[in-house]
Amino acid sequence: MTFKEDVKQAIGIELSESQEKQFEQYALFLVEYNRITNLTRIVETEEIYYKHFYDSLLIAASVDMKSIKSICDMGSGAGFPSIPLKIVFPHLSVTIIDSLNKRITFLKQLSEKIRLDKMSIVHDRVELFALKHQASYDLVTARALGDMSMIAEMGLPMTKVGGWFLGLKSTNYEIELEQARYGIHRLGGEIKFIFHQDLPYDFGHRVIIGITKEKHIEGYPRTFAQMNKKPL
Repeated sequence: MTFKEDVKQAIGIELSESQEKQFEQYALFLVEYNRITNLTRIVETEEIYYKHFYDSLLIAASVDMKSIKSICDMGSGAGFPSIPLKIVFPHLSVTIIDSLNKRITFLKQLSEKIRLDKMSIVHDRVELFALKHQASYDLVTARALGDMSMIAEMGLPMTKVGGWFLGLKSTNYEIELEQARYGIHRLGGEIKFIFHQDLPYDFGHRVIIGITKEKHIEGYPRTFAQMNKKPL
Protein backbone atom coordinates (compact mmCIF):
# COMPACT_ATOMS: atom_id res chain seq x y z
CA MET A 1 0.00 0.00 0.00
CA THR A 2 1.05 3.60 -0.52
CA PHE A 3 1.23 6.36 2.09
CA LYS A 4 -1.95 7.85 0.63
CA GLU A 5 -3.81 4.54 0.95
CA ASP A 6 -2.52 3.92 4.48
CA VAL A 7 -3.64 7.37 5.62
CA LYS A 8 -7.08 6.86 4.10
CA GLN A 9 -7.56 3.39 5.59
CA ALA A 10 -6.32 4.11 9.12
CA ILE A 11 -7.23 7.77 9.60
CA GLY A 12 -9.99 8.37 7.05
CA ILE A 13 -8.12 11.17 5.29
CA GLU A 14 -8.23 11.41 1.48
CA LEU A 15 -5.12 13.24 0.29
CA SER A 16 -5.45 15.44 -2.79
CA GLU A 17 -2.75 15.59 -5.47
CA SER A 18 -1.61 18.98 -4.21
CA GLN A 19 -1.34 17.67 -0.64
CA GLU A 20 0.67 14.67 -1.84
CA LYS A 21 2.98 17.11 -3.62
CA GLN A 22 3.37 19.19 -0.44
CA PHE A 23 4.36 16.10 1.55
CA GLU A 24 6.84 15.14 -1.18
CA GLN A 25 8.41 18.62 -1.12
CA TYR A 26 8.46 18.56 2.69
CA ALA A 27 10.36 15.26 2.79
CA LEU A 28 12.86 16.34 0.12
CA PHE A 29 13.52 19.69 1.77
CA LEU A 30 13.93 18.08 5.21
CA VAL A 31 16.53 15.61 3.90
CA GLU A 32 18.34 18.34 1.98
CA TYR A 33 18.33 20.80 4.90
CA ASN A 34 19.34 18.10 7.38
CA ARG A 35 22.64 17.64 5.54
CA ILE A 36 23.79 21.07 6.71
CA THR A 37 21.74 21.51 9.90
CA ASN A 38 20.87 18.58 12.15
CA LEU A 39 17.09 18.57 12.63
CA THR A 40 16.22 14.87 12.78
CA ARG A 41 17.87 11.45 12.98
CA ILE A 42 15.19 10.13 10.62
CA VAL A 43 16.41 10.73 7.06
CA GLU A 44 15.16 7.75 5.02
CA THR A 45 12.16 8.81 2.92
CA GLU A 46 9.84 5.97 4.03
CA GLU A 47 10.70 6.61 7.68
CA ILE A 48 9.97 10.33 7.28
CA TYR A 49 6.57 9.52 5.81
CA TYR A 50 5.58 7.14 8.58
CA LYS A 51 7.54 8.15 11.71
CA HIS A 52 6.90 11.85 11.11
CA PHE A 53 3.99 12.50 8.69
CA TYR A 54 1.69 9.54 9.42
CA ASP A 55 2.48 9.77 13.13
CA SER A 56 1.48 13.45 13.17
CA LEU A 57 -1.76 12.78 11.29
CA LEU A 58 -2.87 10.24 13.91
CA ILE A 59 -4.08 13.25 15.89
CA ALA A 60 -6.94 13.46 13.38
CA ALA A 61 -7.98 9.96 14.41
CA SER A 62 -8.23 11.04 18.05
CA VAL A 63 -9.94 14.47 17.85
CA ASP A 64 -12.25 16.13 15.31
CA MET A 65 -9.87 18.46 13.46
CA LYS A 66 -12.71 20.14 11.56
CA SER A 67 -13.88 21.68 14.84
CA ILE A 68 -10.39 23.03 15.56
CA LYS A 69 -9.54 26.50 14.24
CA SER A 70 -6.27 27.31 16.04
CA ILE A 71 -3.38 25.08 17.05
CA CYS A 72 -0.23 25.78 19.05
CA ASP A 73 2.63 23.32 18.59
CA MET A 74 5.15 23.48 21.44
CA GLY A 75 8.75 22.74 20.45
CA SER A 76 7.80 21.14 17.16
CA GLY A 77 11.36 20.51 15.95
CA ALA A 78 11.09 20.09 12.20
CA GLY A 79 7.35 20.82 12.23
CA PHE A 80 5.69 17.82 13.85
CA PRO A 81 2.79 17.37 14.33
CA SER A 82 1.51 20.80 13.23
CA ILE A 83 2.72 21.07 9.62
CA PRO A 84 1.38 17.68 8.44
CA LEU A 85 -1.93 18.66 10.09
CA LYS A 86 -1.83 22.06 8.36
CA ILE A 87 -1.25 20.42 4.97
CA VAL A 88 -4.31 18.19 5.41
CA PHE A 89 -6.47 20.80 7.19
CA PRO A 90 -5.55 24.10 5.48
CA HIS A 91 -8.20 26.03 7.47
CA LEU A 92 -6.02 25.76 10.60
CA SER A 93 -4.29 28.81 12.03
CA VAL A 94 -0.96 27.41 13.28
CA THR A 95 1.48 28.77 15.85
CA ILE A 96 4.79 26.99 16.33
CA ILE A 97 7.07 27.88 19.23
CA ASP A 98 10.69 26.77 19.33
CA SER A 99 13.71 28.01 21.25
CA LEU A 100 16.29 27.06 18.60
CA ASN A 101 16.94 29.48 15.76
CA LYS A 102 18.03 26.74 13.34
CA ARG A 103 14.57 25.16 13.55
CA ILE A 104 12.81 28.52 13.19
CA THR A 105 14.81 29.26 10.02
CA PHE A 106 13.97 25.85 8.55
CA LEU A 107 10.26 26.15 9.38
CA LYS A 108 9.96 29.61 7.85
CA GLN A 109 11.67 28.47 4.64
CA LEU A 110 9.55 25.30 4.54
CA SER A 111 6.30 27.28 4.97
CA GLU A 112 7.23 29.47 2.00
CA LYS A 113 8.37 26.51 -0.09
CA ILE A 114 5.14 24.53 0.29
CA ARG A 115 2.96 27.67 0.40
CA LEU A 116 1.36 27.52 3.82
CA ASP A 117 -0.67 30.50 5.03
CA LYS A 118 -1.90 31.42 8.53
CA MET A 119 1.43 30.36 10.03
CA SER A 120 3.07 32.05 13.01
CA ILE A 121 6.57 30.69 13.73
CA VAL A 122 7.90 32.09 16.99
CA HIS A 123 11.40 32.01 18.44
CA ASP A 124 10.81 31.88 22.20
CA ARG A 125 10.89 29.63 25.23
CA VAL A 126 7.54 27.85 25.54
CA GLU A 127 6.99 28.73 29.20
CA LEU A 128 7.56 32.45 28.49
CA PHE A 129 5.31 32.43 25.43
CA ALA A 130 2.59 30.64 27.42
CA LEU A 131 2.45 33.41 30.03
CA LYS A 132 1.64 35.92 27.27
CA HIS A 133 -0.89 33.74 25.42
CA GLN A 134 -3.27 32.39 28.05
CA ALA A 135 -6.39 30.50 26.90
CA SER A 136 -5.65 31.31 23.25
CA TYR A 137 -5.80 28.03 21.28
CA ASP A 138 -8.36 25.34 20.50
CA LEU A 139 -5.63 22.68 20.41
CA VAL A 140 -2.15 22.60 21.95
CA THR A 141 0.26 19.77 21.15
CA ALA A 142 3.57 18.52 22.50
CA ARG A 143 5.62 15.76 20.86
CA ALA A 144 9.00 14.63 22.25
CA LEU A 145 9.29 17.77 24.38
CA GLY A 146 9.36 16.56 27.98
CA ASP A 147 7.49 14.58 30.61
CA MET A 148 3.74 14.93 31.08
CA SER A 149 3.98 17.09 34.21
CA MET A 150 6.08 19.70 32.45
CA ILE A 151 4.31 19.75 29.09
CA ALA A 152 0.89 19.92 30.77
CA GLU A 153 1.99 22.90 32.86
CA MET A 154 3.22 24.70 29.75
CA GLY A 155 0.40 23.64 27.44
CA LEU A 156 -2.82 23.75 29.44
CA PRO A 157 -2.55 27.48 30.30
CA MET A 158 -2.51 28.24 26.53
CA THR A 159 -5.50 26.00 25.83
CA LYS A 160 -8.95 27.57 25.62
CA VAL A 161 -11.58 26.35 28.08
CA GLY A 162 -13.27 23.50 26.22
CA GLY A 163 -10.20 22.96 24.06
CA TRP A 164 -7.74 20.09 23.84
CA PHE A 165 -4.20 19.57 25.07
CA LEU A 166 -2.57 16.50 23.49
CA GLY A 167 0.59 14.84 24.73
CA LEU A 168 2.17 12.53 22.15
CA LYS A 169 3.99 9.68 23.89
CA SER A 170 5.50 6.26 23.22
CA THR A 171 4.61 3.01 24.96
CA ASN A 172 6.29 3.72 28.33
CA TYR A 173 3.94 6.49 29.42
CA GLU A 174 2.04 5.00 32.39
CA ILE A 175 4.27 6.05 35.31
CA GLU A 176 4.81 9.49 33.79
CA LEU A 177 1.06 10.03 33.40
CA GLU A 178 0.30 8.79 36.90
CA GLN A 179 2.79 11.27 38.33
CA ALA A 180 1.18 14.07 36.29
CA ARG A 181 -2.47 13.39 37.21
CA TYR A 182 -2.59 15.74 40.20
CA GLY A 183 -0.93 18.57 38.26
CA ILE A 184 -3.28 18.13 35.29
CA HIS A 185 -6.28 18.43 37.61
CA ARG A 186 -4.76 21.43 39.39
CA LEU A 187 -4.30 23.15 36.02
CA GLY A 188 -7.99 22.73 35.21
CA GLY A 189 -7.53 19.73 32.93
CA GLU A 190 -9.27 16.38 32.72
CA ILE A 191 -7.87 13.28 31.00
CA LYS A 192 -10.51 12.20 28.47
CA PHE A 193 -8.78 9.49 26.45
CA ILE A 194 -5.58 7.53 25.87
CA PHE A 195 -5.35 6.70 22.18
CA HIS A 196 -3.09 3.85 21.00
CA GLN A 197 -2.06 3.13 17.42
CA ASP A 198 0.68 1.00 15.83
CA LEU A 199 2.48 2.74 12.98
CA PRO A 200 2.48 0.67 9.75
CA TYR A 201 5.37 -1.64 8.81
CA ASP A 202 6.69 -1.96 12.39
CA PHE A 203 7.69 1.69 12.52
CA GLY A 204 6.69 1.95 16.18
CA HIS A 205 3.73 2.72 18.40
CA ARG A 206 2.07 6.04 19.22
CA VAL A 207 0.14 6.96 22.35
CA ILE A 208 -1.86 10.21 22.40
CA ILE A 209 -3.04 11.45 25.78
CA GLY A 210 -6.10 13.65 25.31
CA ILE A 211 -6.84 16.26 27.98
CA THR A 212 -9.69 18.75 27.91
CA LYS A 213 -9.50 22.06 29.73
CA GLU A 214 -12.45 22.44 32.08
CA LYS A 215 -11.46 25.78 33.65
CA HIS A 216 -8.68 28.35 33.42
CA ILE A 217 -6.24 28.64 36.33
CA GLU A 218 -4.11 31.78 36.62
CA GLY A 219 -0.42 31.80 37.54
CA TYR A 220 0.95 29.10 35.25
CA PRO A 221 3.31 28.05 33.88
CA ARG A 222 6.02 28.64 36.46
CA THR A 223 9.64 29.14 35.45
CA PHE A 224 11.47 26.21 33.87
CA ALA A 225 13.66 25.85 36.98
CA GLN A 226 10.60 25.67 39.24
CA MET A 227 8.83 23.13 37.01
CA ASN A 228 11.97 21.02 36.79
CA LYS A 229 12.76 21.15 40.51
CA LYS A 230 9.24 20.65 41.84
CA PRO A 231 6.68 19.23 39.37
CA LEU A 232 3.03 19.84 40.28
